[in-house]
Amino acid sequence: MAEHSDPNAPWKTPAGMATTAITALLFLFFLRYLPTVAAGEPVRWVIPWIPSLDVNLSFWIDGLSLMFALLITGIGAMVMLYAARYLAGHPQYNRFALYLFSFMLSMLGLVLADNVIALFVFWELTTFTSYLLIGFSHTDPKSRRNALQALLLTAAGGLALLAGFIMIGVTQGTFELSEINAAGSLEGQPFYMLILILVLLGAFTKSAQVPFHFWLPNAMAAPTPVSAYLHSATMVKGGVYLLARMHPSLSGSDAWIWALSVFGAVTAVFASFMALRQTDLKQTLAYTTLMALGTLTMFLAGSTGYAITAAMTFLLVHSLYKAGLFLMIGVVDHATGTREAGVLGGLSKTMPITGAAAAAAALAMAGIPPFLGFIAKEVAYAGALEMRLWLFIVPMALIAFALMFAVAGIVAYKPFYGPQGDLPREPHEGPWPMLLGPVTLGVLGLLFGLLPGIGAYYLIEPAVDAVLGRPDTGGRVKLWAGFNLPLLLSLITFAVGFLLYQKHLQLRERLARIEARAPDLDAGWDVFLERFMAFSKVQTRVIQTGVLRQYMFATFAVFAVTVLFTFLARDLGALSVSFTGLSLMEWGVALLIAAGAVLVVLTSSRIVALVALGVVGIGVALIFIMYSAPDVAITQLLVELLVVVLLAFAFLKMPMLDTKGAQTHSFANGVLAVVVGSVTTLVILFVVDTPFDRRLTDFFEAASWTEAFGRNIVNVILVDFRTLDTFGEIAVVMIAALGAFALLKGFAKARAAKEDRK
Repeated sequence: MAEHSDPNAPWKTPAGMATTAITALLFLFFLRYLPTVAAGEPVRWVIPWIPSLDVNLSFWIDGLSLMFALLITGIGAMVMLYAARYLAGHPQYNRFALYLFSFMLSMLGLVLADNVIALFVFWELTTFTSYLLIGFSHTDPKSRRNALQALLLTAAGGLALLAGFIMIGVTQGTFELSEINAAGSLEGQPFYMLILILVLLGAFTKSAQVPFHFWLPNAMAAPTPVSAYLHSATMVKGGVYLLARMHPSLSGSDAWIWALSVFGAVTAVFASFMALRQTDLKQTLAYTTLMALGTLTMFLAGSTGYAITAAMTFLLVHSLYKAGLFLMIGVVDHATGTREAGVLGGLSKTMPITGAAAAAAALAMAGIPPFLGFIAKEVAYAGALEMRLWLFIVPMALIAFALMFAVAGIVAYKPFYGPQGDLPREPHEGPWPMLLGPVTLGVLGLLFGLLPGIGAYYLIEPAVDAVLGRPDTGGRVKLWAGFNLPLLLSLITFAVGFLLYQKHLQLRERLARIEARAPDLDAGWDVFLERFMAFSKVQTRVIQTGVLRQYMFATFAVFAVTVLFTFLARDLGALSVSFTGLSLMEWGVALLIAAGAVLVVLTSSRIVALVALGVVGIGVALIFIMYSAPDVAITQLLVELLVVVLLAFAFLKMPMLDTKGAQTHSFANGVLAVVVGSVTTLVILFVVDTPFDRRLTDFFEAASWTEAFGRNIVNVILVDFRTLDTFGEIAVVMIAALGAFALLKGFAKARAAKEDRK
């Protein structure tokens, strides 16, 4: 499928306009909460979901979630408008719009959820919808492969995250994030280290930290609007959001500091070099996203005001310039037919608006004053100097920022002001729906830099308070903070970055040689998946034998082992049940049932086994009659009659039992039957021995006549209080009866046809 639009195709489709309008309205909805949240008053909504498990569909708007919600909806509206024009005339555009809008709603649920179980549900929804978006060009094997890679890797991290969430909820006695964070650090909990590992696995796979980074550049198989959205404000920031949200309860320990500092710094520097290595501008931007994610992770390792302010400021500016640059690359690709850095050049003459938007985004990315990127870099250096591992973090941050300066020149300066190569088609300015996003985002990066107090008061400082879990002093986001060490580090960054840009072609060749000798984790993924599939096939051949007897044996064996383990692991006390009060009739029925069960196991005739099984069923019905449950006994007898009739007809078409095989399996089956029967009996005896809770019984006794106007309590429960359940049971019986009728009718027709042929 072609990614670009047909220039002559109408782009104002209902799907495109509806998704854009709804997303813009959501942005305005969240915008109205800025003054409330900035004043330190978070907003919370709670809808009971599974009250018995303390799981609510609760939503929480504080500084952190509001910043993300505004980025998701604000950038989302621009991306959806852009996509409507970019993919105009695409035969599958309506499907694309549905996927993108669903992804936006999933991301909103993720950042707003206050319950960890609800957060996990939205977390996995983003995984699933991003899979659909990455694999949108489903006829392309590469798109399908990369989409599956992203799905499997992030879903595996999601399972680890779910385990961590369950452990947090059990240890803290609540699944509400606001309550968990309000209780303080979990560091003293016995399972803190395991919880931390599980949460970090979820966050690192989602935000593509080394060594889980390779899926993110491969996600570039998605159309450009998807790349712009995933890399700026949504999917890949999910892991960063999780680390920021869990900061009050998980941060502060040595394990947290070292894990986030090392993984974040390594990811940032590695990705920066890899960005310099690329020639496809879209791939270049993909690796700069990795750099940003590593930087954000690195600064979230800290617990000081400057470190968290650095993370939140950089998060905001990165979302603005990264979305703008991706959308700009899409315009360039749309207009010229290529994204290759070695070919693009001199576009400022024919694409002046696109060039201006690219310049604004690149200046913010390079950290040039007066853009917000400069402030973010200054605060980042100030935060790095306050962190425990500053001797490691400061040089790593400097290398990453210097490389980003060079990459900004590659993606924005060279295509518009460098020498031009042979372009596939004559360049032209992009249409306004595709230019609105890059221009708006570039202007915002400049305005937030010129007027830093506005962004700090309404966005950055409330987010910092939310991450720290306490009110912070603020006042760190300034365009000019004086002559200090962070300013000196910024000047060094500019100098080193300019030198790297001048030498980037030579560096690219050297990096290519190094990359050729380095382990290829992406190819390793293919090998892993291939061997995993081979193992799965072997496992399937061993487990899925197609023999029903083996399946039943395995099921009952697992049941017996797990229940026995529970009995051994927990002290259930002694039983007070007595068998001395049983009457002679009751003993007689029990012996009848036992005799029938033994005969089922020992016989080699199917008909005899069927009759013996019927004896067991009749014995159970007699027990119901003796204990004053005639209606249940009638049901039991009817079921037994139906089973006997159906099986008898089926046995007529089946071969005789293999008596030799039956003897081979009889001992193991008999042992298992005795064990399962004994275990089940013990469970029932312990249940019977438990003091009877009459609360439900008293309710039905009191409400049977007054509310349902019936004196037969059992009938009232079935017909009135459990209406849908009873209706479902009746439907099952009716379906079974219709199936039996069809089976018998078909058997009669087949026999008649056979007789006619004779």
